[in-house]
Amino acid sequence: MPPIVEQDFTFMTNNARDFRKLYAKEELHAGLVIIVPQVLPVLQRELFALILQDLAGAQDMVNEVIEVTLAGEDAVLTRYSLPEAWSRPPPPTSLTNFRLLILTFG
Repeated sequence: MPPIVEQDFTFMTNNARDFRKLYAKEELHAGLVIIVPQVLPVLQRELFALILQDLAGAQDMVNEVIEVTLAGEDAVLTRYSLPEAWSRPPPPTSLTNFRLLILTFG
């Protein structure tokens, strides 16, 4: 974890449980991306492409988490602050060619 935070990397993982706990302890971080479902690599890449599409044009992900889950045939993208005390309005999102539900908590 120290190299990730020290070098300002935004980290992507399937390990939601452990990394939520680790990032909640960090006062400042460059963001966490969680692909929640354990799916085949080809679907992981598609879900990651949706996240990249959402991030296009965003300024940064300071102290934010993006989680993508599946609800039937829909990808559900949830964006929230972590640690929870951090509060900033979410950046605008734009979508094309995907059924994507975006939930933002802040």
